Amino acid sequence: MRPAERTLKDLLNRRRWKLRLAFYSYSRQWDVAVERISRVFGVLVFVMSVASLVALALSAGYECTADDWRFMGFLLRGAQLVFAGNIVFGLLFLTRSTLRSTGLLKWITDGLVVLTLPALFYPRPDNPWIPQLAAMLYSNYFLYSVLAFYSVMEICFGVMRVVGRRTNPSLMMAGSFLFFIFAGSLALMLPKCTYGPIDYVDSLFVSTSAVCITGLTTLDLPTTFTPLGLLVIALMVQIGGLGVLTFTSFFAIFFSGSRSIYNQLMLRDFIYSKSMNALIPALLYILMFTLVVEGAGAALVYLTLPEGIGTGTGERLMISAFHSLSSFCNAGFCYMPEGMSNPLLMGSNGNIYLVTSLLVFAGGIGFPNLVNFKEVGGHLLRRLRPGGDRGPLPVHIFDLNTKLVLATTLSLFAAGAVAFFVLEYNNTLAGMSLYDKIVQSIFNSLTPRSAGFASVNPASFLNATLVVVMLLMWIGGASQSLAGGIKVNTLAAVLLNLRSIVSGYRGIPAFGRNLSTASVRRANAVVILSILSLGVYVFVLFILEPAQDARGLVFECVSALFTVGTSLGITPALSSASKCVLCTAMFLGRVGIISLLCGFMGNRRDRSVHFPTDSIIIN
Repeated sequence: MRPAERTLKDLLNRRRWKLRLAFYSYSRQWDVAVERISRVFGVLVFVMSVASLVALALSAGYECTADDWRFMGFLLRGAQLVFAGNIVFGLLFLTRSTLRSTGLLKWITDGLVVLTLPALFYPRPDNPWIPQLAAMLYSNYFLYSVLAFYSVMEICFGVMRVVGRRTNPSLMMAGSFLFFIFAGSLALMLPKCTYGPIDYVDSLFVSTSAVCITGLTTLDLPTTFTPLGLLVIALMVQIGGLGVLTFTSFFAIFFSGSRSIYNQLMLRDFIYSKSMNALIPALLYILMFTLVVEGAGAALVYLTLPEGIGTGTGERLMISAFHSLSSFCNAGFCYMPEGMSNPLLMGSNGNIYLVTSLLVFAGGIGFPNLVNFKEVGGHLLRRLRPGGDRGPLPVHIFDLNTKLVLATTLSLFAAGAVAFFVLEYNNTLAGMSLYDKIVQSIFNSLTPRSAGFASVNPASFLNATLVVVMLLMWIGGASQSLAGGIKVNTLAAVLLNLRSIVSGYRGIPAFGRNLSTASVRRANAVVILSILSLGVYVFVLFILEPAQDARGLVFECVSALFTVGTSLGITPALSSASKCVLCTAMFLGRVGIISLLCGFMGNRRDRSVHFPTDSIIIN
């Protein structure tokens, strides 16, 4: 090759590489610009989502003037444009892989937002082709519903993005509960939520009790809160019962289709799914189980409501739905006059007490156990169907956790019912028929475990009965359930460890397996922390309420800290400082003291493995 040809070729190669570098640099700058704009849109969408929900809540809770409606309309129209701009930007500039990973319902929601735009830019036609479609598209109810749904979805995405940054799960859960507690307290202060003005401390107390599914209240629900206020309480109970992370994770994963490994690991730990593949089916099963049980419970409550409860079909349906929700979530709120001690209920056939007991039991059994029941049912169905698997069942078809929960729960239920029947036979149960005494014994054995409903006045119980009730309140229901207390799993682990020590066993046997040392250590820590915390709260209330009966204050602390909701009747008489103290007790009882402490401590370097082992004297 001649020198001139070689020089020309080198020049062309250099120019080709310069063009490639320029194109790469331009593409990189374009990608950075798109990413920055996407982040700006993400922040704007999140802010406008929160603003839209606040505006809709204020418009529902206040008697708005014309100026208020104009301002809210301007705000909602601005949110509508931001949402639509975010959707269009995503369609134009996001990668194909991102768009393909978007869930079907997310596409539907985005499409509905786009369908709201014609009403913004074009006046309503006088003679539309499809009058029904035009009426829907130009309706404010359609616009508000779409904006509310899109806002909730985007807020869920925002929460999951925060979780995806490996935020401490315990602190994340505690923060989410605090957010809904304060948001609920402000919502209950809205004029349309109450029949008259209430103090903020009382609103905060009821909101804390609802989110922490406790049931303690300083106000009478039927005479204080309107149906809108009742709806707010019901939403807080449902969110607090199933957990904020469960709702946000479900919506974020189900609607977006994006499933980060860290988010899935958090969800798997929450519902104790055995595999990542079974995570979404298990989550759907839990949510569907909740909705089906609450729906069936509402129907049964409606059928067992005696005449005279509720002034019409609508009010009776509202009472039934709220009572079913409150029972399954172990919340203990009752919208009936005089609660479960209403004379009309006490004079009925008692079926409503059995229905309530069944709902309380279902809510307190624990989500991991429900998933295990589903797996066992799936095994049995596959064996029964034609051509199904006839191979041997797994050796441990029921988890050790499920067996311990069922054995401990049934033992506590039987012991509590018998104790209540014997102790209160000639006291609060006097004058009832034998059937009613049995029904009330069953009801009062289950509800102290976390629900907090009271059919007979607890202030009239014998002291021995109060000890039994407080013991049941302290124990509570199963772990990862809607119940409170230290949990029956913890009690079982402590008792099995005690039996092992007394018997001289090297392990801690239970149902053919050995309990892990880590489980026993955590159970012991939970018991110690619960006793210390109860002592501190009792001491503080004794100082703040020197004129109150000591028995009532101790009972109040047990009820608040272990999220039960039963009271001896002194809650409305407490001072504002005492109510705030009980709010912190309900919060700690719902979040879990040990979980909160572990969240604050973080993952520290374990140096104990390098220390030599030594013994101390334990008598």
